[in-house]
Amino acid sequence: MQPSKLELKREQMRQDSIAASKRGTPISSLPSVIKTENTSIAIDSSAKIIPVGPFSASIAGKEEFITLENDVMKITLSTRGGRIYSSQLKKFKTYFGQPLILLNGPQNIFGLNFTAEGKSINTNNLFFKPTNPAVQVLGRDSSGITLRLSNNASQYIDYAYSLKKGSYLIGFSISAVNLNDVINARNNTVLLRWKNDILPLEKGDEVPYTTVKTRNDQHDIDELKSNKDDTKKSEHPVEWVSFKQKFFSMVLIPQKKFSAVESSDFQEVSKPLVKTLTADIAIPFTKETNQLVNMRIYMGPNDFKGLKRIGVGLEEQIDLGWGPLKLINRFAVIPVFDLLSKLNLNYGIIILILTLLLKAVLFPLTYKSYLSTAKMRIIKPEMDEIKEKIGDGDPTRLQQEYLKLYKKAGVNPLGGCLPMLLQMPILFAFYRFFPNAFELRQQKFLFMEDLSTYDSVIHWTGSIPVFGNHLSIMCVLMAVTTVIYSLLNQQVSPTGPAGNQLKYMSYIFPLFTISFLNNFSSGLNYYYFLANIITFSSQALIRRFVNDDEIHRRIQENKKKPAINKKSKFQAKIEELTKVKTPAQLGTPKLISPIRPSKKF
Repeated sequence: MQPSKLELKREQMRQDSIAASKRGTPISSLPSVIKTENTSIAIDSSAKIIPVGPFSASIAGKEEFITLENDVMKITLSTRGGRIYSSQLKKFKTYFGQPLILLNGPQNIFGLNFTAEGKSINTNNLFFKPTNPAVQVLGRDSSGITLRLSNNASQYIDYAYSLKKGSYLIGFSISAVNLNDVINARNNTVLLRWKNDILPLEKGDEVPYTTVKTRNDQHDIDELKSNKDDTKKSEHPVEWVSFKQKFFSMVLIPQKKFSAVESSDFQEVSKPLVKTLTADIAIPFTKETNQLVNMRIYMGPNDFKGLKRIGVGLEEQIDLGWGPLKLINRFAVIPVFDLLSKLNLNYGIIILILTLLLKAVLFPLTYKSYLSTAKMRIIKPEMDEIKEKIGDGDPTRLQQEYLKLYKKAGVNPLGGCLPMLLQMPILFAFYRFFPNAFELRQQKFLFMEDLSTYDSVIHWTGSIPVFGNHLSIMCVLMAVTTVIYSLLNQQVSPTGPAGNQLKYMSYIFPLFTISFLNNFSSGLNYYYFLANIITFSSQALIRRFVNDDEIHRRIQENKKKPAINKKSKFQAKIEELTKVKTPAQLGTPKLISPIRPSKKF
């Protein structure tokens, strides 16, 4: 209950004022400033407490909202902090059918943090004033407004915003006038803190796709870990900072690189948010009288072509895979997909055409794979005879006899596998492409209401780890066709324990894919389903033109030909590894000479 020092001084001033009025002393002659530990407070003639210090006139005010709008987006500016209070993309809706708003609410932060006259200043909590009216023009001119934070009439900070027609780019600049002796800039920089609560926009889990990404002057993309809270500091100057979601992003693009950026993300499960993303950005502040920092703010879709047109590498924030997968997606899949998109067909049909084109290109490999599989199927009775003769007790000898048979018949046991291995990078490239393809967002096909996310015809309460709370029908169809494909190829699988393991895998692998791909894009599962169906069809077509009797005849002719001693390096290595060596071939180990005692002992 003890009053504070400030309250005691206020009461003392009130008593002095009463005493002075009784004596007839003018109030103006009384002390006008009370100094405390953290702030200065002025007392006017009405006994109102007014803060004194840098930007003190902007501490109190009324929050007002100003709208800048074009044909694709609408942004609302707040005089409190001079920041973007909310942004709406007009051409898009959330999965739930609501207006698509990237950020909204007073909890978001975008402000400068610095020290002035020994006091910590955070502009996010101060009040700006418009210096010119908000002119909204959708023609050739831009909408624009400047918000000013004044220290006094000649010292101020301006935030200038501009918006052009048809653009998701917001022009933004920070100018500081006559503040070089007021602001104490450490290392010639001040801190710009940017913090946003990311709102859910899509169906399914958006956490793996939501993160902070930066691009440094080495053109490397750095990002935070998506599966847990993370913090990272930039080691090089930064060209842009992006708060990336699955299909939309907010990016800060400076005219001159940021010298340093520290980013972090945080997932708070108690709130209906995806994540909270933060970036602490160092922007230049020198001793110049007038200082200007130009930037652009992108708030729009993660459309590969649209991001690429901006010209600063924003398209690289879209996850297209690593190494060869990225090259396949960027220079093969995306150009073909964009070309097919110009046909204005349903995207389910476009995926079908894309799959047919891909299978047509890979048909020579499929043909060679089938021929090799047919040869293995034809010589399988002879392999069974060798196994009955030798048995399972001597696997080394068994493999040697198999190799002799392959050599006589002119069969390559890996001939059916290598073509499939060459197709694997393409399969993995699509695994990255479909979940990140903005064009598939909210595109319907058959029973799939959105090709960019999972189809969920069957639901249940609760959630199974990894699997989720639903069953994707397209994922099940893909798994069923995978089982059929495995069964059709079991007739040429190896015998013995290895063959039994492959038979089990033909059932286990589809179950694994269901649990793994159940939450993935229905467009991806639809592609894998189509690929299996087309593979069945192509094999049936090849079977009509491939005569097993003719293949058998050629194999028998090859067996009658004189053996050629010339071996490939691979065959020589296999024979060397499978050949049992005698102790003489292994060599006699050298005996270690006994240690003789020293003469001293």
